[in-house]
Amino acid sequence: MQAFISHLYGMWIPDWIVSLSLLILSVACALALHQLITMVLRRVVGPEHIFARSLLARTAAPTRLAFLIFGISAVLPTLDLTERGFGLLQQGLLVAFIVLIGWVAVTSARIASDIYLRRFRIDVEDNLLARKHVTQIGILRRAVNLLIMMVTISAALMTFESVRQYGVSLFASAGAAGLIVGFAAKPLLTSLIAGIQIAMTQPIRVEDAVVVEGEWGWIEEINATYVVIRLWDWRRMIVPLSYFIEQPFQNWTRESASIIGTVFIYADYSVPVAKVRARLEEIAKESPLWDGKVVNLQVSDATERTIQIRALVSARNSPQAWDLRCEVREKLVAWLNETCPGSLPRLRAEANISAPPGEPLQS
Repeated sequence: MQAFISHLYGMWIPDWIVSLSLLILSVACALALHQLITMVLRRVVGPEHIFARSLLARTAAPTRLAFLIFGISAVLPTLDLTERGFGLLQQGLLVAFIVLIGWVAVTSARIASDIYLRRFRIDVEDNLLARKHVTQIGILRRAVNLLIMMVTISAALMTFESVRQYGVSLFASAGAAGLIVGFAAKPLLTSLIAGIQIAMTQPIRVEDAVVVEGEWGWIEEINATYVVIRLWDWRRMIVPLSYFIEQPFQNWTRESASIIGTVFIYADYSVPVAKVRARLEEIAKESPLWDGKVVNLQVSDATERTIQIRALVSARNSPQAWDLRCEVREKLVAWLNETCPGSLPRLRAEANISAPPGEPLQS
C-alpha cells in the first residue's frame, strides 16, 4: 500500500491533487464501511428487537464520526502537506476526537437512563412512583448533559494555543473580565443548581397538578432552565426552573394522585341538611368518578340571609375530582329545585302597613 501511494506521488499528477484524492477516498471508505456494518447489525438484530434497533439508531451518528476520525487518521501520514496544513488537519482531528468523547458520553447517559426507566410506566392510574423516577432521572440527565457539553467545549477550545493562554490569564486574574463572565454564567449556574435541587427534593414531578400564579394545570416538561405547565384550557405556561425553589406554589399531587374536591352550595335556613347529606352520599355512590373514600357534608358558614353548605368528595386524580365536583354541584342544585324549592336562597322582607290617624286600615 505504501509503495502504491509513493507511485502516485511520483506520477505527473500534482501532489496536492493526490493528497486531496486520498483524503476523499478515506472519507468515502469510512462512510461505506460504517454503512455496511450498520446494515449487517440491523439484519442480525431483526425488527422484533425494538430496543436494540433503537440503540443502533441512537449510536449511528457518533459511530459514523468515529469511523471518519480513524479513516482520516490512517491516511494522514501519507499526505503530502505543508507544515501548516498538516498541523491544521491534526488540530481538526483532535477537536473532532474530543467532540466524539463528549458525544459518546451524552449518548451513554441517555441510553442508561432509558434502560433504567423501562421498568416504570407513567400511563397507569397509580403512577406516583413512576412520575418520581421519570422526573428525577430526566432532570439529572439534563444536568449531566449540560456538564458534559461544558467540559467538551472547554476541552476543545483549550486545544488552541491562543485560547489556552487567554483562559489561563482569565482564570488567574480577578479583574473586570472575570466578573463579567461570572455574571453571565450566573443564570446558567442557578438553573443547574435548581435542577439538581428539584431532582433531589422533588417539589414537582412530571404530570403533577399544580397551581402557579393563580393558574391551574399539569407539569408537562421539566427542562434544564424552564418548566412547561399545561393549563386546563390547553394553554402553556413557561416558568423558570428556579421559580419552584424560590416562590410558593400549590402541588395537588405531591404525596398522592388522589385529591378531595370541594363544592359550596348556598341555601335558605329552612333547608333540610340531613336530607341533603343523604342525597350527596347517593350521588357519590352512583358516580364512577368517586374513589369510595371521602364523602361529607357540613354547614360551613351562616350569614344574615343564607347558610353555606360544603360538600367534600374524593377522586383518584385531579381531572376526575374536577368533573366529580361539577357533577355533584349540578345534581344537588337540581334536587333542591325539585324537592325543596323553598330551601333555595330567597330575600325576606317585612312590611309594616299602618293607616293615617282617624282612618280605618284598608285591606
